Amino acid sequence: MKPINQYIDHTLLKPTAAKNDIIKLCDEAKEYQFFSVCVNSCYVALAREQLKNSSVKICSVIGFPLGAMSTYSKVNEAKQALTDGADEIDMVLNIGLLKSKDFDGVWNDIEAVKTIMPNNVLKVILETCYLEELEIIKASELAIQSGADFIKTSTGFGTGGATINDIKLMKSVAKDCVKIKASGGIRDSETAMEYINIGVDRLGTSSGIAIVTGKQSNSNY
Repeated sequence: MKPINQYIDHTLLKPTAAKNDIIKLCDEAKEYQFFSVCVNSCYVALAREQLKNSSVKICSVIGFPLGAMSTYSKVNEAKQALTDGADEIDMVLNIGLLKSKDFDGVWNDIEAVKTIMPNNVLKVILETCYLEELEIIKASELAIQSGADFIKTSTGFGTGGATINDIKLMKSVAKDCVKIKASGGIRDSETAMEYINIGVDRLGTSSGIAIVTGKQSNSNY
């Protein structure tokens, strides 16, 4: 198993996050050698500047946090984020289309983003707190078939975050085809290890420092 810090996408997605907060996030990521920082797309260029000459990757969220934007909007937001220096994209699945059983719409939405970034990692956020078990399974299948590299539980802005049951459902579909990212409510090393031990490859959290130092965090993400 790799060191726990290398599972962590060090995350700051609050609407109130200012430039100085992003700079601090990047400094922390370098200090603790997290895998990446995860930021809103407007801050990708700033993160790139702060992280130059470091091994820390940059992840940008797209269509965040609702997933209800047009496919055109998601594609163009992703294009700009990649141009600004993003290494990975975390896009939110269109939950309304999934619940409408417009599975082609969900597929096309994800595929359109993946098509513009064949050589970059795409994570698809299912927002499992809003989904029934069968919907989690179907969303996982659609994301995988549409070219996702990861399926991810949550935005951290819904009514709940990752759960062990949701991860097991996603894992039953993903098998070894794609990886899984757990996010939302992961605030301590015990919880982080629990997810890693059932097969999660990445953790989205703003509590990365608490996780690697064994301290308690009050963060919600």
